[in-house]
Amino acid sequence: MRTFNGIDDFARHVGEEIGVTEWRTITQADINAFADVTNDHQWIHVDTERAAAGPFGTTLVHGYLTLSLVSGFMFDTYRVDGLSMGVNYGSNKVRYPAPVLAGSRVRGRIKLVDLDRQENWAQSTVQVTVEQEFNGEAKKPGCVAEVVSRLYEAPGTPPSS
Repeated sequence: MRTFNGIDDFARHVGEEIGVTEWRTITQADINAFADVTNDHQWIHVDTERAAAGPFGTTLVHGYLTLSLVSGFMFDTYRVDGLSMGVNYGSNKVRYPAPVLAGSRVRGRIKLVDLDRQENWAQSTVQVTVEQEFNGEAKKPGCVAEVVSRLYEAPGTPPSS
């Protein structure tokens, strides 16, 4: 966990990789739970027998499940002190360069791409690359997303130096 002493300290790291998370395995139970929440029960995700005979030899993780991990990867990697709150403002780009197979290990590689400083807040753009391994072999990233957040300073927060 990397800690930044306010928005100005965070801004000094634009263009830098700011951290990499621990590996996490995505299980069939995770995929099934996501399917239940989103009502996306496409066979390629939940039918293990049919998927075993399909083009990937197993079920695939939903793209949106992979994307949903991005937020937690950011929380696991860094924090900016002196904020009253941070809010998700959206995404500039989201791509899925390669499918993520059930049983894959994934982790987030986090880079601060941009920070637009305003008087009492800032808008940050963070690139999160979801790296993956399957059966011990590195694969192409499962997702690359640019996440935009609004960071609001807590009232009375002194400027960082």
